[in-house]
Amino acid sequence: MRLAPLKGLWISLKRLLLMVFAAVTMFATAIAPPAYAQSPAPSAATEAIGGESFVAAAVRQVGPAVVRIDTEKTITRQARDPIYEDPFLRDFFGGGFPRQPQEELLRGQGSGFIIDNTGNILTNAHVVNGADRVVVTLKDGRSFDAVVEGFDEVTDLAVVKIDDGEDDVLPVATLGDSDAVEVGDWAIAVGNPLGLDNTVTLGIVSTLKRTSSSVGIPGKRLEFIQTDAAINPGNSGGPLVNQRGEVIGINTAIRADAMGIGFAIPINKAKEIKDMLARGETVAHPYIGVQIANLTPEQARLNNADINSGMYLPEVNGVLVIRVLEGTPAAAAGLRRGDVILQVNGTPIRSADGLQIKVENTKIGDAIELQIQRGDRPMSVQVKTAELREQSD
Repeated sequence: MRLAPLKGLWISLKRLLLMVFAAVTMFATAIAPPAYAQSPAPSAATEAIGGESFVAAAVRQVGPAVVRIDTEKTITRQARDPIYEDPFLRDFFGGGFPRQPQEELLRGQGSGFIIDNTGNILTNAHVVNGADRVVVTLKDGRSFDAVVEGFDEVTDLAVVKIDDGEDDVLPVATLGDSDAVEVGDWAIAVGNPLGLDNTVTLGIVSTLKRTSSSVGIPGKRLEFIQTDAAINPGNSGGPLVNQRGEVIGINTAIRADAMGIGFAIPINKAKEIKDMLARGETVAHPYIGVQIANLTPEQARLNNADINSGMYLPEVNGVLVIRVLEGTPAAAAGLRRGDVILQVNGTPIRSADGLQIKVENTKIGDAIELQIQRGDRPMSVQVKTAELREQSD
């Protein structure tokens, strides 16, 4: 009978604990995140570790369309017999030694990728230009003699064609949009560097619109995609692709004085002229006929302080005319050495590359207005562009 009060107290305590537990459960349920019927998609890192990486998927899509290009070119050299290099014999015979022509076979290698079912292949002009024979090898091992249909040295682009002679559908690379590329995007280089077929390297897009002069390729009118994906000799002409396996550029150059820096021609530039090259047409490039360099106020002041300087330069930011080529539009318009170009059609110009791009974006025969400064005098000059190939050496 004495245990009854204790038993009642224990029952009351249990009820109190159950009420507290129920309240805590309701509160936790109220703040818990909602449940999903599907689990979230795995991240790129998860895919790379636990499943197929995006790189493998991209390479599987574009890889079969990437080809190796082998070239042969025969050149003739004037050979001299080493015995006649002896000074005594040279003096004895008066130096009149006949030189015998000697042929030499030069071999080269690059990459490319198939762009349509007819067998057209996009590559670099420097890979195939001047070759006597071009052989294309597909990833599946088949080899074909190829024909260079057209090339453009200014953009370093070329189209070669193979004919498989069968009804088999050739693998074709998907061309992306290089205008949509951003710094930091994935960049995958595919090609045959150093003779190592089907090599893949991974990096990112380091920067965009890198000028040809800064890359070390003067005379080209291009703005390159810069990447840290390894691009080695033999990669030239191969595709630079994004994470979806779409071609965003054509690998073209490396700098010998830098590690981990490569450059690719934006695919949209190739889209503009690939059909013309495939038809064997000449790509027209406008020009005005000046040799130019960047000019800053600091450079001008140094020049003007030199008592041996041959000219006075205005202390401004602009493009200095170093030389005006004879018989060119610039000569006809009256441009002179020492002129500083400040504007093109009302747009300020601060670099030689910027002027080149402005001229490249005009049409043959267009008149462009140049605001220049000649000494202390501001002037306006109209120049009518002409076709670059019309210029004599």
